[in-house]
Amino acid sequence: MNLLIYIVVAPLLFIISKLPFWLLYQLSNLFYFLVYRIIGYRKKVVRKNLALCGFAKKPETQRQIERDFYRYLCDFFLEAIKVKGMSKKQMLKRFTVTNPELVEDFAKQGKSVFVMTGHYANFEWLLALGYYVSLKPVAIYTPLQNEYFDNYFKKVRSKHNSALISRKKFSEEFAASQRNNKLTLVGFAADQSPQRKSKNYYRSFFGHEVPVFTGAERLGKRFNVPIVMAKVKRIKRGYYKTTFSILTEKPKEMDDFQITDAFYEALEEQIKEDPSLYFWTHNRFKLMQQNPQ
Repeated sequence: MNLLIYIVVAPLLFIISKLPFWLLYQLSNLFYFLVYRIIGYRKKVVRKNLALCGFAKKPETQRQIERDFYRYLCDFFLEAIKVKGMSKKQMLKRFTVTNPELVEDFAKQGKSVFVMTGHYANFEWLLALGYYVSLKPVAIYTPLQNEYFDNYFKKVRSKHNSALISRKKFSEEFAASQRNNKLTLVGFAADQSPQRKSKNYYRSFFGHEVPVFTGAERLGKRFNVPIVMAKVKRIKRGYYKTTFSILTEKPKEMDDFQITDAFYEALEEQIKEDPSLYFWTHNRFKLMQQNPQ
């Protein structure tokens, strides 16, 4: 069954990846109508999240953010597929980095770097960071159950000189790369909601206590790797720029959760700049509580 699904879907992904951008966004406009107006994909979750974050005092303002979000969600979905059909020249034109020297300075010191980012704007195009720095970009991910699609997305990543590492094998493989002096730029999409556990770290996110992932911080302390944040900003449709900022150069010297707190504070400020570019379909507040103790 997995192979059959792949045989049916893979050609569609290939065709979409070859569409010119102007036609890609016409298709996105159609998807917006279907996803938002007809299907109403996770609309209740989106409205709940926006209301909890209190972005809009008036219902019409919140609805405008909601509509803008769904338009962008469709853009993002197709832009992620388009990666396979993008040349290096196209990627460099549409995805720029304002300060690659911040990361490159660590590379010159013989250090790998951890990059924390949120599900904001086109974080998928961060796979192109290898065009701007000498470190090998690697993203931690959960392998897909369909092995054919899992291999497909690995190949897509490799086209732009980046790679995927299973979260289950990361510690072992990263330790090996450190021993062999292979420098990497490891990406952590750090803002999803973790599973319910008694030892979760809770902190405020838009005024609500929620559990947060601490993997980047814990692994950063373990390997004493510098940690930076990548802030992706949408310039206009199909064009993005990324700016790095240092969260810490020496994780082992930081108090517990200090790095995670700094990331979330910066993420909140980023979301406030344009709420429509954050992934509100994630049920981010499902485990929130007022008294985590």
